[in-house]
Amino acid sequence: MTRLCLGEPSPIEAIPAAAWNALAGDDDPFLRHEFLSALEDTGAVTPETGWVPRHLTLWRGEELVGALPHYLKYHSFGEYVFDWAWAEAWERAGGRYYPKALSAIPFTPVPGSRLLLADDVDPLQARCRLAAAWEEGDVSSWHLLFAEQAEVDAWRQACPTLLPRHGVQFQWRDRGFGDFDGFLATLTSKRRKAIRRERRRVAEQGFTLHRLEGHEIGDEDLAHFFHCYQITYLERGQRGYLGEAFFDRLRRDLPESLLLVQARLEGRRVAAALCLQGPRTLYGRYWGSEVVADSLHFETCYYQGIEHCLTTGRTLFDPGTQGEHKLTRGFAPRRLTSLHHIADPRLRDGVARFCEEESAHVAAYHEAAERALPFRG
Repeated sequence: MTRLCLGEPSPIEAIPAAAWNALAGDDDPFLRHEFLSALEDTGAVTPETGWVPRHLTLWRGEELVGALPHYLKYHSFGEYVFDWAWAEAWERAGGRYYPKALSAIPFTPVPGSRLLLADDVDPLQARCRLAAAWEEGDVSSWHLLFAEQAEVDAWRQACPTLLPRHGVQFQWRDRGFGDFDGFLATLTSKRRKAIRRERRRVAEQGFTLHRLEGHEIGDEDLAHFFHCYQITYLERGQRGYLGEAFFDRLRRDLPESLLLVQARLEGRRVAAALCLQGPRTLYGRYWGSEVVADSLHFETCYYQGIEHCLTTGRTLFDPGTQGEHKLTRGFAPRRLTSLHHIADPRLRDGVARFCEEESAHVAAYHEAAERALPFRG
């Protein structure tokens, strides 16, 4: 069999879109060539913003048989697995933490595949081949973020020195509810009444909710959404990572992956949440509002998404990061594992101790969250 060859690390535009997408498939919009190229082409992911795209590829002759999103990073923004303390400690000790290597989807803390492989490629051989890129490179570390557990296990088998770090997210799964009332029927009486009260309060304030998919999203709809998206960041004295051109590109190149939830007051758009979706999963991503209103965020970002899943047959709703307010609305905790290659053994020892101590706290938090789920026994 032809030997696997490691390609030259490159931006996404240097990799044929059809070949990349043949490996990525249609299930996860964030792995599509269109999504990654939208990030790079519109200026969100560039050397100027501290992200250097150096995607790794495996070739068998002229055939692309493996691909891994991969970046050199000169900071730790936009990752959602925080290693600022590691960087500060190492640099205070005289080391150099940046640049580091990262395999993740920028600004997107969504679990999914990371390594894309053709069916007939030996996964162990592929991972060992790719590991040379950072083990022999001039970087302090490599970080694999938000990979599915099966992939985490496979990487640990291929590279036993990788350090695991655990975290928790919250996700909603359809348990055969049928419709929203069926979902509510599985909750405790207290939570069922609270959700109905929140939804009723939104209607009493005069809001109407509208779900637009793909080509139903017009220019004015997208412009209003982006205005709301900016408000969310400006309230914290920041600017959003993503520009209006990025969302325009998604609407142009991945329209079937977009769901826009609008809240209107007397017919005027006042709030919006933009989600992405695959055949089985809805991903809540971006939100903003011109108004402050009781329960509007919960309705727009959570309840409308649950209804959309139940209506369209999607079985998983990943609403984004952070948490306890999701827990009480039926989003269950899920443990996630990131992996970290640390080149210098001195830093590696310190990070290993940190991750081990943190893991005990994460396990306790996950257990407590499981007990706090509002489903009836």
